[in-house]
Amino acid sequence: MLPKTIEWKENKVIILDQRRLPEEEVYLECKDVYAVAEAIKTLAIRGAPAIGIAAAMGTALGALGIEKRDFTSFYRELLSICHTLEQTRPTAINLHWALQRMKVICETNKEANVEALKELLVTEALAMLEEDIEINKRIGEAGKDLIRDGDTILTHCNAGALATGGYGTALGVIRRAWEQGKGIKVVATETRPLLQGARLTAWELKREGIPVTLITDHMAGYLMKRGEINLIIVGADRIACNGDVANKIGTYTLAVLAKENDIPFYVAAPLSTFDQSINRGEEIPIEERGEEEVIAPWGKRIAPMGIGVRNPAFDITPHRYVTAIVTERGVIRAPFKETLKRMWAEGNGK
Repeated sequence: MLPKTIEWKENKVIILDQRRLPEEEVYLECKDVYAVAEAIKTLAIRGAPAIGIAAAMGTALGALGIEKRDFTSFYRELLSICHTLEQTRPTAINLHWALQRMKVICETNKEANVEALKELLVTEALAMLEEDIEINKRIGEAGKDLIRDGDTILTHCNAGALATGGYGTALGVIRRAWEQGKGIKVVATETRPLLQGARLTAWELKREGIPVTLITDHMAGYLMKRGEINLIIVGADRIACNGDVANKIGTYTLAVLAKENDIPFYVAAPLSTFDQSINRGEEIPIEERGEEEVIAPWGKRIAPMGIGVRNPAFDITPHRYVTAIVTERGVIRAPFKETLKRMWAEGNGK
């Protein structure tokens, strides 16, 4: 059984420090919003759904410390708390979605006293955690039939229980197929520069007994050409209305290789990962992280001083390379924009 990625305990946010995996399981006790923001920014917690939950809990935690008694003053400080959290990771839309949901709780309960508002915010953050786990299980159920008995599945980065409230998106689909008794195997890319595939995905799968083979990122094309990969499934940090996908750097390369080798390329993500305000992938902000992650990972220098370094954390995969997107409400295929419009309309009761 996997440990909890994040939980609320005695008015503290407890976060499994993923920077320390797989060597050791260490938990951070976040007692204020700044500790939560630091955990998000430094990747102690990562993965779009998990970041959203952390942001919601961070907001609730910050709200508990607000001493103002009138709504206007309370809400002004809450907005400042949300702003602090918004600055941590620009690409993952779930963070912004979660913060907006917390703001709405306040805006629709203006008549409540401040103490009641604080309780409502805590309740909402806890509800997001439980909802995310349930959504992930529904994603797994929706996508399980895309995987056949005996398939070898390639995945990139980590879109498992560690990247969510629990169970996982891409790994949730794999996990559900395994639970069905399908004799599957997984190939996990290292996912440079921070090795989330090696440190986290391989760790998750091994703990659950799912056969996993680790490869370096640039071995993927070789295995595809040899016919050793049956399908690819990855997660997402933000998806545009047309189906363009922002995910961990290297995803675009895999999608192009999959197209060349006639291999299905699937994305698994909750509907909260779709950004209704963005029409295409070029509009998605891409986070550029510090050069030390590339030239001196974990404090060990592997490149010379004084060179230029680029470290975009994500890339954009155009929708033409995406075979289908697996959501909690089913599998979406092209044309993605029209299908999403219909799905959102149905969700709003229109």
